[in-house]
Amino acid sequence: MASGFFAILDDIAALMDDVAVTTKIATQKTAGILGDDLAVNAEKATGFLSSRELPVLWAITKGSFINKLIILPIVFLLNWLYAPAINYVLILGGLYLAFEGVEKVIEFLFHRDKEGHEVVKEIEVSEKSAEEIEKTKVKSAITTDFILSIEIVIIALGTVLEESHPFITQILVTSLVAFIATVGVYGIVALIVRMDDAGFKLIKKSNDKGFFGKLGHLLVKALPVIIKVLGVVGTVALIMVAGSIFAHRIEYFHELFPTWPDVLKELTFGIVGGLGAVALFTLVKKIYSLATRK
Repeated sequence: MASGFFAILDDIAALMDDVAVTTKIATQKTAGILGDDLAVNAEKATGFLSSRELPVLWAITKGSFINKLIILPIVFLLNWLYAPAINYVLILGGLYLAFEGVEKVIEFLFHRDKEGHEVVKEIEVSEKSAEEIEKTKVKSAITTDFILSIEIVIIALGTVLEESHPFITQILVTSLVAFIATVGVYGIVALIVRMDDAGFKLIKKSNDKGFFGKLGHLLVKALPVIIKVLGVVGTVALIMVAGSIFAHRIEYFHELFPTWPDVLKELTFGIVGGLGAVALFTLVKKIYSLATRK
């Protein structure tokens, strides 16, 4: 009886060791997408009143956890029933990311300097309550997180499948990587958005003197710069992630331009896919608008 009990413990220990090793490998393979996830969500979690930053970030984090809870069983089920379906889901998600990224670029290039556009935009914003604007941004962040989470989960699952691990290991490793992704990304985002508060506290406690006083001023001044940089990086990340999906998940694109560097290919495919998605969305929107007027 005792020997059977210890044999079970040995099996559990071996399973946990296998899970730990495979999780490390899977996390390394998802590092790139996690970096993109960080840049995108840090940009989306900023721009609120200081008192609302952490509540907004917590709302996005909860949405991210719910996303993972939805995605994990669906991915496992699709992989079991019809594995190619995962590919199609990823491509659709890539189109959404490309659309969002390219739309931001178009907005920046063609609309930001138009005074009339700015006046209309200010009127629209003033007509909306702060609560409505907050809900809109949170919803957008959770939607983007959903697409990026699919990519993270599928990369993690692919790593486990390559090693031919048993099903229980597949579940544990993929779920653990998904959990690490959410905690890690939003934990770092929380630190970024509270930089200025940390800076003000350092200034106050040091009476604005010495090393800590200078460090406090540096943190306060650095936050707006970091937010602007993350805005640019986040937009580029959306396009690059989309381009990466197109380059690796669509066979024709995978074989196209074999001499091009991966970065150039992914950026090109992301921009072209985004322009196509924006054009299609604009066309559908105009057709719908004309149809509703009649």
